[in-house]
Amino acid sequence: MRGFELPAPLKGVIPPMVTPLNGRNSLDVAGLERLVEHLLAGGVHGLFILGSTGEGPSLSDRLKHELLERVCRQVNGRVPVLVGITDSSFEESLNLAHRAADAGAEAVVLAPPFYFPLNQDDLTAYIKNMADKISLPMFLYNMPSLTDINFELSTIESLMSHPKIVGLKDSSGNMVYFHKVRQLVSRDPKFSLFMGPEELLPEAILAGAHGGVCGGANLAPQLYVRLYEAAVAGDLPLVRKLQDRVLKISSSIYAVGRSSSSYLAGLKCAMACLGICEDHLEEPLRCLSRKDRAQIQQNVNALALEFPAERANLLKFPKSN
Repeated sequence: MRGFELPAPLKGVIPPMVTPLNGRNSLDVAGLERLVEHLLAGGVHGLFILGSTGEGPSLSDRLKHELLERVCRQVNGRVPVLVGITDSSFEESLNLAHRAADAGAEAVVLAPPFYFPLNQDDLTAYIKNMADKISLPMFLYNMPSLTDINFELSTIESLMSHPKIVGLKDSSGNMVYFHKVRQLVSRDPKFSLFMGPEELLPEAILAGAHGGVCGGANLAPQLYVRLYEAAVAGDLPLVRKLQDRVLKISSSIYAVGRSSSSYLAGLKCAMACLGICEDHLEEPLRCLSRKDRAQIQQNVNALALEFPAERANLLKFPKSN
Protein backbone atom coordinates (compact mmCIF):
# COMPACT_ATOMS: atom_id res chain seq x y z
CA MET A 1 0.00 0.00 0.00
CA ARG A 2 1.05 3.59 -0.53
CA GLY A 3 2.40 5.47 2.46
CA PHE A 4 -0.12 8.32 2.11
CA GLU A 5 -2.41 9.98 -0.37
CA LEU A 6 -0.72 12.16 -2.95
CA PRO A 7 -1.10 15.88 -2.12
CA ALA A 8 -3.30 17.79 -4.57
CA PRO A 9 -1.58 19.69 -5.95
CA LEU A 10 1.81 18.12 -5.37
CA LYS A 11 4.42 20.82 -4.75
CA GLY A 12 8.17 21.21 -4.35
CA VAL A 13 11.41 19.84 -5.72
CA ILE A 14 11.06 16.30 -7.11
CA PRO A 15 14.50 15.21 -8.36
CA PRO A 16 14.62 12.96 -11.43
CA MET A 17 16.81 10.45 -9.61
CA VAL A 18 19.74 8.96 -11.49
CA THR A 19 19.93 5.18 -11.56
CA PRO A 20 23.22 4.09 -9.93
CA LEU A 21 24.79 1.28 -11.96
CA ASN A 22 28.02 -0.69 -11.57
CA GLY A 23 27.90 -2.46 -14.92
CA ARG A 24 25.59 -3.45 -17.73
CA ASN A 25 22.15 -4.32 -16.35
CA SER A 26 23.53 -4.22 -12.80
CA LEU A 27 22.30 -1.92 -10.05
CA ASP A 28 24.80 -0.22 -7.74
CA VAL A 29 22.82 -1.09 -4.61
CA ALA A 30 25.08 0.63 -2.09
CA GLY A 31 25.17 3.75 -4.27
CA LEU A 32 21.39 3.69 -4.61
CA GLU A 33 20.95 3.54 -0.84
CA ARG A 34 23.37 6.44 -0.33
CA LEU A 35 21.66 8.49 -3.03
CA VAL A 36 18.16 8.04 -1.63
CA GLU A 37 19.24 9.12 1.86
CA HIS A 38 21.27 12.01 0.40
CA LEU A 39 18.19 13.31 -1.40
CA LEU A 40 15.85 12.90 1.54
CA ALA A 41 18.32 14.57 3.90
CA GLY A 42 18.40 17.49 1.46
CA GLY A 43 14.70 18.11 2.03
CA VAL A 44 13.29 17.13 -1.36
CA HIS A 45 9.54 16.76 -1.61
CA GLY A 46 9.46 13.53 -3.61
CA LEU A 47 11.49 11.25 -5.88
CA PHE A 48 10.96 10.67 -9.60
CA ILE A 49 12.55 7.42 -10.74
CA LEU A 50 12.94 5.93 -14.23
CA GLY A 51 12.71 9.24 -16.05
CA SER A 52 15.16 10.47 -18.68
CA THR A 53 17.80 11.33 -16.07
CA GLY A 54 17.18 7.88 -14.57
CA GLU A 55 17.87 6.27 -17.99
CA GLY A 56 14.47 4.62 -17.85
CA PRO A 57 14.21 3.92 -21.60
CA SER A 58 17.57 2.10 -21.56
CA LEU A 59 16.95 -0.20 -18.60
CA SER A 60 15.72 -3.78 -18.73
CA ASP A 61 12.35 -4.61 -17.20
CA ARG A 62 14.12 -6.69 -14.56
CA LEU A 63 16.31 -3.77 -13.49
CA LYS A 64 13.39 -1.34 -13.52
CA HIS A 65 11.44 -3.60 -11.20
CA GLU A 66 14.40 -4.09 -8.88
CA LEU A 67 15.03 -0.34 -8.68
CA LEU A 68 11.34 0.40 -8.11
CA GLU A 69 11.00 -2.10 -5.29
CA ARG A 70 14.24 -1.07 -3.55
CA VAL A 71 13.46 2.64 -3.69
CA CYS A 72 9.88 2.28 -2.43
CA ARG A 73 11.01 -0.01 0.39
CA GLN A 74 13.77 2.36 1.47
CA VAL A 75 11.69 5.53 1.21
CA ASN A 76 8.92 3.82 3.17
CA GLY A 77 6.39 6.60 2.73
CA ARG A 78 8.65 9.48 3.76
CA VAL A 79 7.99 11.28 0.45
CA PRO A 80 5.97 10.38 -2.65
CA VAL A 81 7.70 8.17 -5.22
CA LEU A 82 6.77 8.89 -8.84
CA VAL A 83 7.60 6.29 -11.50
CA GLY A 84 8.40 7.19 -15.09
CA ILE A 85 6.87 5.19 -17.94
CA THR A 86 8.61 5.71 -21.27
CA ASP A 87 7.84 2.53 -23.20
CA SER A 88 6.47 2.14 -26.73
CA SER A 89 4.44 -0.93 -25.68
CA PHE A 90 1.06 -0.34 -24.07
CA GLU A 91 1.16 -3.67 -22.25
CA GLU A 92 4.66 -3.17 -20.84
CA SER A 93 3.70 0.33 -19.74
CA LEU A 94 0.63 -1.06 -18.04
CA ASN A 95 2.68 -3.79 -16.38
CA LEU A 96 5.12 -1.24 -14.96
CA ALA A 97 2.24 0.88 -13.64
CA HIS A 98 0.83 -2.19 -11.86
CA ARG A 99 4.27 -3.00 -10.43
CA ALA A 100 4.60 0.58 -9.22
CA ALA A 101 1.28 0.34 -7.38
CA ASP A 102 2.22 -3.01 -5.83
CA ALA A 103 5.59 -1.65 -4.67
CA GLY A 104 4.02 1.34 -2.92
CA ALA A 105 4.67 4.20 -5.35
CA GLU A 106 2.33 7.17 -5.24
CA ALA A 107 2.02 8.03 -8.95
CA VAL A 108 3.24 7.34 -12.48
CA VAL A 109 4.60 9.85 -14.98
CA LEU A 110 3.63 8.87 -18.52
CA ALA A 111 5.49 10.06 -21.62
CA PRO A 112 4.02 9.67 -25.10
CA PRO A 113 5.12 6.38 -26.70
CA PHE A 114 8.06 6.81 -29.04
CA TYR A 115 8.73 5.44 -32.56
CA PHE A 116 5.31 5.54 -34.28
CA PRO A 117 4.16 9.13 -34.90
CA LEU A 118 0.89 9.99 -33.14
CA ASN A 119 -1.54 12.79 -33.81
CA GLN A 120 -3.21 14.49 -30.85
CA ASP A 121 -6.35 12.32 -31.08
CA ASP A 122 -4.20 9.17 -30.96
CA LEU A 123 -2.25 10.56 -28.02
CA THR A 124 -5.39 11.47 -26.09
CA ALA A 125 -6.96 8.05 -26.64
CA TYR A 126 -3.74 6.25 -25.63
CA ILE A 127 -3.40 8.16 -22.37
CA LYS A 128 -7.07 7.94 -21.39
CA ASN A 129 -7.03 4.20 -22.07
CA MET A 130 -3.95 3.83 -19.86
CA ALA A 131 -5.46 5.98 -17.10
CA ASP A 132 -8.63 3.88 -17.15
CA LYS A 133 -6.64 0.72 -16.45
CA ILE A 134 -4.28 1.79 -13.65
CA SER A 135 -4.88 2.42 -9.98
CA LEU A 136 -2.32 5.19 -9.44
CA PRO A 137 -2.64 8.90 -10.23
CA MET A 138 -0.92 9.92 -13.46
CA PHE A 139 1.25 12.88 -14.42
CA LEU A 140 1.76 13.73 -18.08
CA TYR A 141 5.37 14.02 -19.23
CA ASN A 142 5.93 16.54 -22.02
CA MET A 143 9.37 15.83 -23.52
CA PRO A 144 9.11 16.73 -27.23
CA SER A 145 12.88 16.67 -27.82
CA LEU A 146 12.90 12.91 -27.14
CA THR A 147 9.37 11.76 -28.02
CA ASP A 148 8.93 14.02 -31.07
CA ILE A 149 5.44 15.01 -29.96
CA ASN A 150 4.17 17.94 -27.95
CA PHE A 151 1.04 18.02 -25.79
CA GLU A 152 -1.14 20.64 -27.45
CA LEU A 153 -3.24 22.82 -25.16
CA SER A 154 -6.50 21.28 -26.35
CA THR A 155 -5.10 17.82 -25.57
CA ILE A 156 -4.10 18.86 -22.05
CA GLU A 157 -7.54 20.38 -21.54
CA SER A 158 -9.20 17.13 -22.59
CA LEU A 159 -6.95 14.98 -20.40
CA MET A 160 -7.39 17.19 -17.34
CA SER A 161 -11.01 16.04 -17.12
CA HIS A 162 -9.90 12.47 -16.37
CA PRO A 163 -9.95 11.85 -12.60
CA LYS A 164 -6.69 9.89 -12.65
CA ILE A 165 -4.67 12.59 -14.46
CA VAL A 166 -3.40 14.98 -11.80
CA GLY A 167 -0.51 16.97 -13.25
CA LEU A 168 2.01 17.67 -15.98
CA LYS A 169 5.79 17.92 -16.12
CA ASP A 170 6.89 20.22 -18.94
CA SER A 171 10.41 19.62 -20.23
CA SER A 172 9.96 21.50 -23.49
CA GLY A 173 12.02 24.48 -22.31
CA ASN A 174 9.58 26.73 -24.20
CA MET A 175 8.49 29.42 -21.75
CA VAL A 176 5.78 30.83 -24.03
CA TYR A 177 4.23 27.35 -24.17
CA PHE A 178 4.72 26.94 -20.42
CA HIS A 179 2.87 30.15 -19.62
CA LYS A 180 -0.04 29.07 -21.81
CA VAL A 181 -0.16 25.70 -20.06
CA ARG A 182 0.01 27.42 -16.66
CA GLN A 183 -2.91 29.62 -17.60
CA LEU A 184 -4.91 26.58 -18.74
CA VAL A 185 -4.26 24.32 -15.74
CA SER A 186 -4.91 27.12 -13.25
CA ARG A 187 -8.60 26.39 -13.80
CA ASP A 188 -8.14 23.29 -11.62
CA PRO A 189 -6.48 24.16 -8.27
CA LYS A 190 -5.67 20.47 -7.67
CA PHE A 191 -3.78 19.98 -10.94
CA SER A 192 0.03 20.14 -10.53
CA LEU A 193 2.39 21.81 -12.99
CA PHE A 194 6.12 21.11 -12.80
CA MET A 195 9.03 22.63 -14.68
CA GLY A 196 11.61 20.23 -16.12
CA PRO A 197 14.73 22.30 -17.00
CA GLU A 198 16.19 23.39 -13.66
CA GLU A 199 17.58 26.61 -15.12
CA LEU A 200 13.96 27.76 -15.52
CA LEU A 201 12.79 26.74 -12.03
CA PRO A 202 12.56 30.19 -10.37
CA GLU A 203 10.86 31.78 -13.37
CA ALA A 204 8.34 28.94 -13.44
CA ILE A 205 7.60 29.14 -9.70
CA LEU A 206 7.19 32.91 -9.81
CA ALA A 207 4.75 32.41 -12.71
CA GLY A 208 2.64 29.96 -10.72
CA ALA A 209 4.16 26.50 -11.21
CA HIS A 210 4.01 24.09 -8.28
CA GLY A 211 7.57 22.79 -8.43
CA GLY A 212 10.50 21.55 -10.42
CA VAL A 213 12.06 18.27 -11.51
CA CYS A 214 15.69 19.33 -11.10
CA GLY A 215 18.47 16.96 -12.16
CA GLY A 216 21.09 18.93 -10.26
CA ALA A 217 19.28 18.10 -7.02
CA ASN A 218 20.97 14.69 -7.29
CA LEU A 219 24.17 16.57 -6.44
CA ALA A 220 23.05 19.35 -4.11
CA PRO A 221 19.41 18.85 -3.10
CA GLN A 222 19.46 21.56 -0.43
CA LEU A 223 20.43 24.18 -3.02
CA TYR A 224 17.41 23.47 -5.22
CA VAL A 225 15.05 23.21 -2.25
CA ARG A 226 16.28 26.61 -1.01
CA LEU A 227 15.83 28.09 -4.48
CA TYR A 228 12.29 26.74 -4.69
CA GLU A 229 11.46 28.10 -1.23
CA ALA A 230 12.96 31.51 -2.06
CA ALA A 231 10.87 31.70 -5.24
CA VAL A 232 7.68 30.71 -3.39
CA ALA A 233 8.41 33.42 -0.81
CA GLY A 234 9.12 35.99 -3.54
CA ASP A 235 12.57 36.69 -2.11
CA LEU A 236 14.08 37.94 -5.36
CA PRO A 237 17.58 38.84 -4.06
CA LEU A 238 17.98 35.31 -2.66
CA VAL A 239 16.49 33.81 -5.84
CA ARG A 240 19.10 35.60 -7.94
CA LYS A 241 21.91 34.48 -5.64
CA LEU A 242 20.85 30.84 -5.63
CA GLN A 243 20.02 30.85 -9.33
CA ASP A 244 23.60 31.92 -10.06
CA ARG A 245 24.77 28.78 -8.25
CA VAL A 246 22.39 26.60 -10.24
CA LEU A 247 23.65 28.10 -13.50
CA LYS A 248 27.23 27.50 -12.35
CA ILE A 249 26.46 23.81 -11.88
CA SER A 250 24.84 23.73 -15.30
CA SER A 251 27.81 25.31 -17.06
CA SER A 252 30.55 23.44 -15.19
CA ILE A 253 29.05 19.95 -14.96
CA TYR A 254 26.59 19.48 -17.83
CA ALA A 255 28.64 21.11 -20.58
CA VAL A 256 31.73 18.88 -20.31
CA GLY A 257 32.04 16.47 -23.22
CA ARG A 258 30.69 16.53 -26.75
CA SER A 259 27.97 13.89 -26.87
CA SER A 260 24.24 14.52 -26.72
CA SER A 261 24.22 12.72 -23.36
CA SER A 262 26.93 14.92 -21.81
CA TYR A 263 24.41 16.31 -19.33
CA LEU A 264 23.77 12.88 -17.84
CA ALA A 265 27.36 11.66 -18.15
CA GLY A 266 28.59 14.81 -16.43
CA LEU A 267 26.02 14.53 -13.67
CA LYS A 268 26.85 10.92 -12.94
CA CYS A 269 30.57 11.65 -13.08
CA ALA A 270 30.17 14.46 -10.55
CA MET A 271 28.25 12.12 -8.27
CA ALA A 272 31.08 9.58 -8.55
CA CYS A 273 33.56 12.33 -7.65
CA LEU A 274 31.54 12.92 -4.50
CA GLY A 275 31.48 9.23 -3.63
CA ILE A 276 27.71 8.91 -3.92
CA CYS A 277 27.59 6.27 -6.66
CA GLU A 278 29.48 5.01 -9.68
CA ASP A 279 29.27 6.81 -13.01
CA HIS A 280 28.42 3.85 -15.24
CA LEU A 281 25.74 4.54 -17.88
CA GLU A 282 23.60 1.87 -19.49
CA GLU A 283 24.26 1.27 -23.19
CA PRO A 284 23.93 2.84 -25.66
CA LEU A 285 25.12 5.79 -23.53
CA ARG A 286 28.80 6.02 -22.55
CA CYS A 287 30.74 7.51 -19.67
CA LEU A 288 32.98 10.54 -20.11
CA SER A 289 36.58 10.17 -21.25
CA ARG A 290 39.39 10.18 -18.69
CA LYS A 291 40.22 13.75 -19.65
CA ASP A 292 36.62 14.91 -19.20
CA ARG A 293 36.34 13.05 -15.90
CA ALA A 294 39.39 14.92 -14.63
CA GLN A 295 37.76 18.18 -15.68
CA ILE A 296 34.57 17.29 -13.79
CA GLN A 297 36.59 16.50 -10.66
CA GLN A 298 38.31 19.87 -10.92
CA ASN A 299 34.96 21.61 -11.41
CA VAL A 300 33.35 19.82 -8.47
CA ASN A 301 36.22 20.91 -6.22
CA ALA A 302 35.84 24.49 -7.44
CA LEU A 303 32.08 24.46 -6.80
CA ALA A 304 32.62 23.26 -3.23
CA LEU A 305 35.08 26.09 -2.60
CA GLU A 306 32.96 28.75 -4.29
CA PHE A 307 29.74 27.87 -2.48
CA PRO A 308 30.66 27.39 1.19
CA ALA A 309 27.01 27.03 2.23
CA GLU A 310 26.80 23.87 0.10
CA ARG A 311 30.33 22.67 0.85
CA ALA A 312 29.32 20.11 3.48
CA ASN A 313 26.59 18.84 1.20
CA LEU A 314 28.94 18.52 -1.75
CA LEU A 315 31.80 16.85 0.10
CA LYS A 316 30.16 14.72 2.78
CA PHE A 317 30.71 11.34 1.15
CA PRO A 318 33.94 9.34 1.36
CA LYS A 319 35.61 8.86 -2.00
CA SER A 320 34.66 5.55 -3.59
CA ASN A 321 37.70 5.43 -5.85
